[in-house]
Formats: sequence, C-alpha cells, structure tokens
Amino acid sequence: MTLPPNIFRAMYQKSEIERYKGNPFIEALPRVSKIEELKTKLEGKVKYNPAAGYLDARQRAHELCGLLDDFFQPLSMHVALEEKIALMIRGGYVARNIATGQLQQHLQNGYERLMTGDISSFRFAEAPSTARCLSLIGCSGCGKSSSVLRILATYPQAIYHEQYNTYQLTYLRIECPVDGSLKSLCLNFFKEVDKHLNTDLTERYGYKRHSTEVLLSFMGQVANQYAIGVLVIDEIQRLGRKQKEGQERMLEFFVALVNIIGVPVILVGTPKARPIFELELQSARRSTGIGSMVWEPLPQHKNRIDKTTGKPKPTEWRLLTDKLWQYQWLIHRDEPLTEEIRNTWFELSQGVLDIVVKLFVLAQLRAIITGVERLSSKLLMKVYESELQPIHPMIEALKSGKVRSIAKYSDLKYKEIDKRLLELSKQISEVAATKSDTLPFASDSEAMRLYNLLLGMGCESELLVPLVQRAIEDYPNLQVRGLIPLVLEWYEQTPIEVEEPKEKPALIKLKDWHTLPGDDLRFGYSQHKKQSGELYQYYKHQGKIFDIESWLKQSV
Repeated sequence: MTLPPNIFRAMYQKSEIERYKGNPFIEALPRVSKIEELKTKLEGKVKYNPAAGYLDARQRAHELCGLLDDFFQPLSMHVALEEKIALMIRGGYVARNIATGQLQQHLQNGYERLMTGDISSFRFAEAPSTARCLSLIGCSGCGKSSSVLRILATYPQAIYHEQYNTYQLTYLRIECPVDGSLKSLCLNFFKEVDKHLNTDLTERYGYKRHSTEVLLSFMGQVANQYAIGVLVIDEIQRLGRKQKEGQERMLEFFVALVNIIGVPVILVGTPKARPIFELELQSARRSTGIGSMVWEPLPQHKNRIDKTTGKPKPTEWRLLTDKLWQYQWLIHRDEPLTEEIRNTWFELSQGVLDIVVKLFVLAQLRAIITGVERLSSKLLMKVYESELQPIHPMIEALKSGKVRSIAKYSDLKYKEIDKRLLELSKQISEVAATKSDTLPFASDSEAMRLYNLLLGMGCESELLVPLVQRAIEDYPNLQVRGLIPLVLEWYEQTPIEVEEPKEKPALIKLKDWHTLPGDDLRFGYSQHKKQSGELYQYYKHQGKIFDIESWLKQSV
C-alpha cells in the first residue's frame, strides 16, 4: 500500500517507561528528547553568510526578511512547554491503547453518544480517560502559537499502523472561528482532518443539516477514530463573542472532550480569554489539568543560577540579543552590542519576541536606506517612532504592568508592521536605483561587491570609486578576492602614483555625519548632539576624553 508523502508508516521502538510499554500509539512516536537534543530540534536554521553583507542593497533586503521566518532561539519556557506537551500526548494514549481494546471501548461509547444524542452517554463504564487540558495565555506576538507549532513539528503528524489498519493523528491544530460559534468550530475541525488524511468528513458531516450537538458527537468520535494525540484550539478569546451562553456550551464540550472522550486539549489565547475560564469552576479546574501557563514576554533581568558552579548565568534576554545581533547584513556590522543599545531594544519591545525580531529587521532596512549601515540606539528609537506606531498602546500597557490595560491591547495585530516591511523594501529599491546614477559600475554586481567590501574595511568612498573602476577595466577576468589586494595596494600608494579623482572630495555635511565610521568624533556628535551630557559620556566611553585629573595626580 502506497501512502501519501505526508503520512508515515509506523515504526515501533520499545518504550523504557513502564506505563507506555505495549502501546502502539506511543511506541510509534519519537523517544522523549533530552534537553540538549530538544534545543537542537527547536532552534531556527538561519542561513547566514557574512559575505552577504556586501551584496547589493536589494539582495540584502531579501536576506533580512528571511530572518523573520527562520530565527528561533529556544528558551527555558519552550523547554517547559515541550515537557507538558510530551506528557499530554503520551498520557492521553495510555487509556486509548488499540492493542488492549481500550480504543474500541471509546469508539463504542462514541457510537452510543451518536445514537442517543447525549454527549455524556456511554456503554462501557470502564473506559477511563487519562487525558489532560492545558491553557496557554499571552499577549499577541509573544510566541505562543509559533512555539506550540514548532514543538509539535518534532513529531510525525500522521502515522499509519498497518497491523491495525488504523491512522493516528499525533496532533491537530484548529482556530476558534471568528464568530465564536460551535458549528463553525466543528467545520474547521473536519476540514483539518480532511487536509491531513485525505478524508471527506466535511462533505459527510459538515454540509448536512445536523444539529450542533450531533456535530460535536461526530467530532468526538472522529477524534478517537483517528487517535488524535492532542487537539490545539487557538484564538480561544474569540469563543462566544456574542453570547455568554455560547461560551458555556463550548466549554462544556471541551470538558467532555477531555473527561469523557479522552482527548487532550490545549487552549491558546490572549489575556482576553481569562474570563472565559471563570464561567464554570469545573472548566477552570479542568483547564489546569497539567498546568496553566501564562506566556509572558521575555524579562530583561531574571537571574539564573548555574547548578554546577553556583554562579549566576547570563540572562536569557542577553543570550537572545547576542544571538540575534550576529545576523546583520550591514557594511558596519562589526559594531559591538553595547548595554545602551541592549537596554533601548528592550525598552522599545518589552521583551515581546515578535517585536524584538521585527524591530531588529526594520532597523537594518532603515540603516540601508539612509546609508548609515550600522545599528545604534538612536536608530532603534527612530524606527520605533516611525514604523511601529500601531503597537505603541500595547507597549505602554506592558510598561505600566496593569492587567486591565494589557488585556485591552493584547489582541493588537501587526499587519501594519508587515506593510511597513514591504514599503521599506521598496524604498531600498529606489535608493539602489538612485545609487546606480552616481556609481559608474553600479550595474556590475561583482564591482559593487568589491566596492562594498573595501568600504567595510574603512577605505574612503571618494578614493575607491576610480580605483574600483580601474581594477575592473584592467583586470576583467580576475575574481573579487584577487582584486582586493590590488586595489588596496593602489589605495596605500602616494597620490602621485594613483589616478587623482577628477573632483576634489566634497566636505561631509553635518546631516551626513551619521554615515561616518563609529570611531569618528563627528559620528558620536550626530548621535548625541542634543544631549551634551550623553555626548561627553559617549566620548569618555570611547576613550576620546583626556583624563586630566588622573594625569595631574600622577605628575605630583
């Protein structure tokens, strides 16, 4: 039997855990990962080549935008969430063992519910449930859904057990419908099962005039028929938006799904979902069956102690920003990540992971457009003020720490930010087009790469233009790495031995000082010209202020 490419044929490995032994649904899953193995599985695979920092501006914009999808840094909260999900999936299968007939008991009870129309009806009273429920609450953009999906992706989603002629869906994720209705939720469920198993459940059940109660019974029966390991219901805050009665009915169904049908459930939503779980004590209690997690933004200062040495470990905020800082496609990307930049970065993002990454990407795009080609605290603030206006209310609410304010703005979407990413990419194309009018070799990608490489090595732009042009004209067959020492040799020669530029180098205007190298006094002034005290401290930190007091003490 040939299986579709998304369905895996079951391969069993004996479990070392006693309660999991002899259960095909569990023994067909990957072994429980150790922490180091888990981090390797979860970590995003960013394809980064430092040489790409000298590519054409438009090409660099494409490299940058890929960072939004590819970057993922596993943190302690991801490890904790994975542990809970691993326990839920395997624990839920304990009482649904197809080898011992327990699954058949659940299916027979499901048939009884379909015939009677009562979701709590059963034929085999001894069919227990080992399923648990988890509620995961956090503001938009903090990485709830993406973290759950990344963890679930470490499992094969669809498995075929040839010996039992049975399909197993390790996990299934559906979104709570926008209208918050139970019928729409059932339709979403059937569509997702159809998509992964090539079934026709939507046609058989969804488009017929069944009552909501019957559809819910079908949904529970399908969940056991295809051995769903965990059902993830996202955007739970949409639940019963119009009627409180709708919220109660859906919560009753979730409780029945876990308690009676035996399928683990993860409910994911924003802080607006909190009141939903307060409607019924039973629902609230069941939602903490394996622990309720509040998915908070990453804190800036949370000390962790190394168990082996007893010494403080670097904060996760520091580890995250250090890792992200490596992925720069700017000419002056070797600038250090100072505490000033790190503190500004946190102040403007409040540790919301999606905003942390998008602010970093937008700042790089802005650095390319303006020609500054480096990241600074001032640039981050400018980008926040001009590009991230839609999220200002949420950031201010997070700064205040007030629960009501955070809940009020927790559903903010980032469509406007995504739109600004596209607009900035378009501006880069326009800047590149303008640049092609000023550089005689702008249409030659290899010449531009040579020019950008030498510029990144500290060579002056005005002197480089004629030298690069001369190099590509005199040595058209030589590669970039062969041209670099040649041009550098010319650059280091006396002005008599090299071609003088036709025009004298123009004076750099005050408005362009921000494009100068980081060790230039004028660059420092451009960053702190409005705060004389900060400018003094900046120069002092750079070692550009003569410490006359120490000198006088030594001379006495």
